[in-house]
Amino acid sequence: MKVKIKRALISVSKKEGIVDFARTLEEAGAEIISTGGTYRTLEEAGIKVRKVEEFTGFPEMLNGRVKTLHPYIHGGILADRSNENHMKEISGSEIKLIDMVVVNLYPFKETISKPDVTMEEAIENIDIGGPTMIRSASKNYKGVAVVVDPGDYEKIQAELKESGGYISPGTLFRLSVKAFQHTCEYDSVIFNYLKDKIESTGDSDISIRDHLNVDCGGSGQAAGNDFRDDGGNFKNKLDLNLEKIQNLRYGENPHQKASYYKYEGTGTENFAGARQLQGKELSYNNIMDGNAAFGIVREFAIPCVAVIKHNNPCGAAVGESIVEAYKKAYECDSVSAFGSVVACNMKWTTEAARFMLDKYVEVLIAPDFDEEALKVLTEKQNLRILKMDFKLDDYINNLNSDDFKLEKVDIKSVDGGILIQDLDEGMDSRKNMKVVTDVQPEPDQWDDLLFGWQISKSVKSNAIVLAANSATVGIGAGQMSRIDAAEIAIKKSGGKCSGSIMASDAFFPFEDVAELAAKNGIKAIIQPGGSIRDNEVIESCNRNKIPMVFTGKRHFRH
Repeated sequence: MKVKIKRALISVSKKEGIVDFARTLEEAGAEIISTGGTYRTLEEAGIKVRKVEEFTGFPEMLNGRVKTLHPYIHGGILADRSNENHMKEISGSEIKLIDMVVVNLYPFKETISKPDVTMEEAIENIDIGGPTMIRSASKNYKGVAVVVDPGDYEKIQAELKESGGYISPGTLFRLSVKAFQHTCEYDSVIFNYLKDKIESTGDSDISIRDHLNVDCGGSGQAAGNDFRDDGGNFKNKLDLNLEKIQNLRYGENPHQKASYYKYEGTGTENFAGARQLQGKELSYNNIMDGNAAFGIVREFAIPCVAVIKHNNPCGAAVGESIVEAYKKAYECDSVSAFGSVVACNMKWTTEAARFMLDKYVEVLIAPDFDEEALKVLTEKQNLRILKMDFKLDDYINNLNSDDFKLEKVDIKSVDGGILIQDLDEGMDSRKNMKVVTDVQPEPDQWDDLLFGWQISKSVKSNAIVLAANSATVGIGAGQMSRIDAAEIAIKKSGGKCSGSIMASDAFFPFEDVAELAAKNGIKAIIQPGGSIRDNEVIESCNRNKIPMVFTGKRHFRH
């Protein structure tokens, strides 16, 4: 049964669009009651509005903590219109029905995001009356419309105008479900904020904290705070809060629908917080490749550029400058670099922009750009340019800190569920590696071995990376056998493999890859080790005078 909106209560912290919405209600013949700042906004706009205290006959008190907590408000919202006893009771008490509640809540999340916010400020921004009205209206959705999202104003206005002031049952129910979601997310942010304060209070009663293993959702930090309990283990239950960034034209293929989301409250330093400066709308594949590209470069402390195609690097390099690193990365596989995504870890320079001008690049990602570089790149109007709010020094210092922990998570979807694991993050230390051959790597080979090993973890398994002069010269990715991956990497190198090093993301199951390396002039090998035939592989390298390093760590990427 449709509900005629005869009386609406409006109390919002976000005022955008509320004047037009209230005007539509007024034009539909609805009486409007309101509180505080919302009342002033509507009155100043010339809308006829009544103060809540006039409606209840009771003034606001306790510095505004008590405004709408009154039977005249909640009786008018909660009364079941189909229940005769309810209707007699409110009539006898002279309570008037309220048919619509328009509420959004005190900005608690925004308040606690401010630097140096005090506990007292946070507590005062915990809304009490707002969630109570929302829950009351949501419970009684068959007779009351509850509106919590300004993004719904236009649709509701259109329905009111088309129906002559009525809201349909379908809309009432959808608004109710959305409202319960709104209060759930609001309470979860408060819960997570206060839970984190328990340790800092120095309270000796830890029994409270022992019971806080449930996850109510919350601020959704991608770093893993919403995924782990206090011991660093993954939680038994996950309720992830995500907000949509945008709808995408399609997914990996045109017949697949797609949207782009970020964790609620995630910082702008993450890839999902990147700001687009130029170009067409990002596609699903652009986003996937962009995230992969930036994941490579952010772990290098010197200028680094990665060129990505189909979620695999077709080139990566470090250099004295960004333009040098870009040239070396591009030259690894210039054919595959057609239509690629490019990322760097430092300011994109004018020289690098000029080098890019005659190349087909889908997306360019950097933490900053020379002003002249952006002017040069305006010639490539379809080039999507993303600026990351990323501080390289802070990130590298954290990676190199003794306190560094693997906190970020990697999520994969499976039929009916998800898999969660630690993100394969950070640099592997040379001190944990072991030379297992008679011959030792030369000092300059060590630089290339460590570089190639770092890049190998970003290549789909089975992965083989050939590197020289701190740049990839050949990459074999995503093969079912390691020998095939090695053959592809050598072929891709176009002869540049001679004198290079070989990095393998997992152990050699046979000596065939080592023999192939020797035949093609590869001078050193780095791999995890751990095969039952390690001795055969070591003997092959000794026979061919190729130094080989075991890392003791695997970098599969599926």
